[in-house]
Amino acid sequence: MFFAIVLTVQVLVNLYLTVRGYQALEAYPKIRPWFIAFMVLATFSYIVGRILERNMYNPLTVSLHWLGAFWFAVMLYATLQVLLIDIARLLDLAIPFIRKISGPDYPRFKFIVGAIVAGITFTVITAGHINAWHPRIVNLSLEVPKDANGLKTLRIAAVSDVHLGTIIGPRKTAKLVNTINSLDPDIILLAGDVLDEDVGPVISQNLGDSLRKLKAPMGIYACTGNHEYIGGGEPSIKYLQEHNIKVLRDTSVLINDAFYIVGREDLHARHNTKHPRKGIDELMNGTDINMPVILLDHQPYHLDSVMNRGIDLQISGHTHHGQMWPFGYITNKIYEVSRGYKKKGDTHFWVSTGFGTWGPPVRTGNRPEVMLFELKFN
Repeated sequence: MFFAIVLTVQVLVNLYLTVRGYQALEAYPKIRPWFIAFMVLATFSYIVGRILERNMYNPLTVSLHWLGAFWFAVMLYATLQVLLIDIARLLDLAIPFIRKISGPDYPRFKFIVGAIVAGITFTVITAGHINAWHPRIVNLSLEVPKDANGLKTLRIAAVSDVHLGTIIGPRKTAKLVNTINSLDPDIILLAGDVLDEDVGPVISQNLGDSLRKLKAPMGIYACTGNHEYIGGGEPSIKYLQEHNIKVLRDTSVLINDAFYIVGREDLHARHNTKHPRKGIDELMNGTDINMPVILLDHQPYHLDSVMNRGIDLQISGHTHHGQMWPFGYITNKIYEVSRGYKKKGDTHFWVSTGFGTWGPPVRTGNRPEVMLFELKFN
């Protein structure tokens, strides 16, 4: 249902842009057939590329995937501009002013306006793509009023929403690994959506070889995200575990007799496993809450159910904080915390904007990030 809705919206939006673009090319009719052909290709390139990738991974499928991914961003920013132009056209019906601005050659004026829209769209997307390649390091120092069996401090490097796949390939994965290792963490935590749906492109590019280079003396732990399950669940999780990442699925682990890491199954698991994930009480059963407890839960829903349950820090992701402006306003309405820090009761919460991207390799609403938490135990 979700993908049916997305495809319907995509077709309608591109039809709108095609009609307006066709009108803007009135002065250059020979370009119009080429423009229509390109719009058809761009409209369906993403879905065709993703389908073909399941059976073959080659330059053609990769090119279609990249074109379609960028085109989502083009759709957003071109549509916003064209809508503003159409509002101006409606105002022109009441107070004529466009013809005065355009002069006698109205077809050429339409072409110039269309070229300006294309130029602004290209500039915004280029800047957003560059931004997506430069993560920030978030440093957060937290006091945890618990004894950790003599351990005074803990350095945690954490990321969410890496989305390894065709878009987040070898170069970006290597950047992630080098960034995390440069922080010299005691432990590495991955808060879901490590893989981007189908595991095939990850295997084809051998991205697991980079994951094996992550270094932390206390290990590397992850929880599942919705994209692990969109990609089939078990194959994605198995791949991570085969590459030195311990995936916690409604389980907890005691590290060095000092603190607990608890990993929740993602909410999406119920669609694949047919079993609901554990509630907080059941999840915490057998965990000594007198010791520090860190929870990985991909989707930051129902924060009230976690507070004051002995959990000291919850790390989440999923929201991307909208990834592209203005979607951050929507995620702010959906989630109690769309990004950043909040403390509720005795529990610290951090919701990450994520490291990678989903869909367009573009970030215009925020920066990607790697978190470095320093927990001080007392």
